[in-house]
Amino acid sequence: MNPTEQDTIRQHALAALMASFVAQGHPEEYAKHMAIATIFQADLELRNAQLTRLIGWLQQTHPNVYTEALALLDQTRHEFEQRVRQ
Repeated sequence: MNPTEQDTIRQHALAALMASFVAQGHPEEYAKHMAIATIFQADLELRNAQLTRLIGWLQQTHPNVYTEALALLDQTRHEFEQRVRQ
């Protein structure tokens, strides 16, 4: 799927979610923010599932790379936490 198709799908999802929230009685401006947050959360969950699956696959098929990958993930987390503190 190319980036243009992904953008189109996201725009349709945003419009559908906004319409759903408005139909539930939420003001349109709030519905927009709620829809964006919902899509963002779903995207985070997808990325988490992808990473979990990849790490599991590495563990089973490439144990030497798996150990390095875990170290890299931990280093990335540590760097991110440092940036947040600053």
